[in-house]
Amino acid sequence: MGTTQRRRPELAAFLRTRRARVTPADVGMPPGLRRRTPGLRREEVAQLSGVGVTWYTWLEQGRPINASAQVLDAVARTLRLDPPEREHLYHLAEVPYAHAPEALAQTVGPEVLGIIHALEPRPAVVYNSRYDILAANSVYRDLFLSEPMPAKHPPNALWGLFTVPEEDCPLVFRESELPVMVATLRAAYGLHAGEPSWEGFIRRLSAASPLFARLWEIGDVAEPGRRVKTFRHAEVGELRMTSVSLSINGMPECRIVVYTPDDEETARRTALLRRA
Repeated sequence: MGTTQRRRPELAAFLRTRRARVTPADVGMPPGLRRRTPGLRREEVAQLSGVGVTWYTWLEQGRPINASAQVLDAVARTLRLDPPEREHLYHLAEVPYAHAPEALAQTVGPEVLGIIHALEPRPAVVYNSRYDILAANSVYRDLFLSEPMPAKHPPNALWGLFTVPEEDCPLVFRESELPVMVATLRAAYGLHAGEPSWEGFIRRLSAASPLFARLWEIGDVAEPGRRVKTFRHAEVGELRMTSVSLSINGMPECRIVVYTPDDEETARRTALLRRA
């Protein structure tokens, strides 16, 4: 069975179960007489959603009809779908899902803090999609946090890398690594374009770093992922490390990034970081 053929029966079943849990009283309608099933009738969903009864019936029957985002939103409101249910509805109807982004997290819970501290001597950090540093263990701080952000703004990895002199940047291959980080930021920016906090950050960093401004104007996009990076440390020397990004349940657009030694010499030097 093809993907579309499988999704249509799932869509039909999903709509029926969501309709059954919404009562007339929930939407300000009289209960009426002789209701054989719980919840709203199909014609009531159609009326409340502003669509034709026949069209909604076909949708709930899983027929191969086209649905727009506007119509699906109206149906979702009538059926009182929460955000995960709304996204599920879009996927089953094969309509691209676009949602309003949530505010970026700025704190982490004690469980996540415990995880990143337990990873020492491996550097570990929690980023949101703007590279704000929400938490970091002491090894990460020793490697990267040499320059503070301006007052009233959270510490930020990009700010620390772009505003130090090139010879003080902890990234050895700065010319190849910084463009990837900016491209990753650009991909996340698509969900937040026009938001004052994001626009202000881009404006401040562009003013502070001509290199960032040039890379931002290029417009490349990339996703976070595994990379091998080389860092310099004043006490232990160069460290060749693999970065791995891990998502965090309940924290959209946030990730734990852990740096793992990529060779034996780096592993030996990394073990010294606690005492450096």
